[in-house]
Amino acid sequence: MTEERDLLVNRRSKMEQWIADSGAYNNQFRRQHLAQALHEEYAAADKMQLAAQQIPTAVSGRVMLRRVMGKASFITIADVSGQIQCYLSKNDLGEDAYEAFTSLWEMGDIVGVCGVLMRTNKGELSVQANSIHLLNKTMRPLPEKFHGVTDQEIRYRQRYLDLITNDRSRDVFRIRSRVVQRLRDFFNGRDYLEVETPMMHSIPGGATARPFVTHHNALDMDLYLRVAPELYLKRLVVGGFERVYEINRNFRNEGLSTRHNPEFTMLEFYQAYADYKDLMGMTDELLNMLSVDISGDARIEYQGLQLDLSQPPERMTMAESICRFTDLNEANIADEVALRDKLKDLNCSVEAHWGVGRLHSEIFEAVVEGSLLQPTYITEYPAEISPLARRSDHDNQVTDRFELFIGGREYANGFSELNDPVDQAQRFSAQAALKSSGDDEAMHFDQDYVEALEYGLPPTAGEGLGIDRLVMLLTDSPSIRDVLLFPQMRPLSAG
Repeated sequence: MTEERDLLVNRRSKMEQWIADSGAYNNQFRRQHLAQALHEEYAAADKMQLAAQQIPTAVSGRVMLRRVMGKASFITIADVSGQIQCYLSKNDLGEDAYEAFTSLWEMGDIVGVCGVLMRTNKGELSVQANSIHLLNKTMRPLPEKFHGVTDQEIRYRQRYLDLITNDRSRDVFRIRSRVVQRLRDFFNGRDYLEVETPMMHSIPGGATARPFVTHHNALDMDLYLRVAPELYLKRLVVGGFERVYEINRNFRNEGLSTRHNPEFTMLEFYQAYADYKDLMGMTDELLNMLSVDISGDARIEYQGLQLDLSQPPERMTMAESICRFTDLNEANIADEVALRDKLKDLNCSVEAHWGVGRLHSEIFEAVVEGSLLQPTYITEYPAEISPLARRSDHDNQVTDRFELFIGGREYANGFSELNDPVDQAQRFSAQAALKSSGDDEAMHFDQDYVEALEYGLPPTAGEGLGIDRLVMLLTDSPSIRDVLLFPQMRPLSAG
């Protein structure tokens, strides 16, 4: 701690000197070129050509390397595009400016350099400085240059340090931005309308999840942060917008893990006169497009798992998947006693009021989900756990619903929408009963939404796709925190 304190005192002293000498915090410097643009434009220019042309430039960024060698020195500065070397000499700058550089400039400082392009004897494109400008000083040293920020906790809590020192992190978030843009391109090109729906709801709906509660002072009423935009988006389809999508922030009052963050980003889209099978085909097309766009190939690797997103995923019903991955079979898959016994064998809690559908769901989550490594669609989810999905024509105990799993993780949830207002009211009532009995994740009864359905929702299919998990997949990132700029973290005092 003493060493760190001494270092901070020394840097504070240099900052005070800088302020006294120059007035500090210069906002007049203007950059002319980015590092990467210079490297690309002058890649073929040799030392003699650059010396003859005397190409002027002004670059700026953070000092990432500093080598002082008597009357001449080199620094490497990093900007948003990359890095470029600068050559500083006493002869070019003058004694005072060069002395200020050697005495005040440190790793991490933000600087501007004006000069002409040159190529060193080793062939590296550089800026030969004729004037230098200290734009801001760092009061804290950067992490060790060869390893950057290696502590995961620090990477997540101080993302700015991670971005300064870690090329991989910067690349991940550039890819995330590209993914979002390509999603917009995909849906805009198919005549979908991008919309924005409320983030504060008087009734939380659209998903079975525990909401965050806030209070509106002027109205003196509790409001809920959005758990999903679904019910508002379907209201828009009722209103005549037949194809809509929203890239939205959702909030669910749940635990933290490598897969979950209480604040996350979803793509939700709805299309009239379509069904869930249509959306599975669209999802296949979307994943193939994104993987080729980001990695150049529909065959990608995720955490050692080889995936081929050019091929349609396997499809199986939830009941079929349970029979495949457990000792249950067609003879007892609908036997409530056998299902309860299986959950007890798995050391899972079982509630007395659960029906066959909920029991199927619990067995699926306990055994099957983690086994679905290759892209797989699970269909025919029980109506008991799908309060917004249309019932299947061949079996009213299941719904026209799918979820997409890759690497044992859910990525998408879609279904043909329930557009029967009577059935919807009954399902809301069942959810309300569950909530009254203590289920914090059960839905409220949304009378306004039922009334909207009474005006007529066309046959419609909708889907939610997790953008955070999608970026994890496309960047081979093991944790959701790796793809969130500022993930939610436990207080340090909590350990």
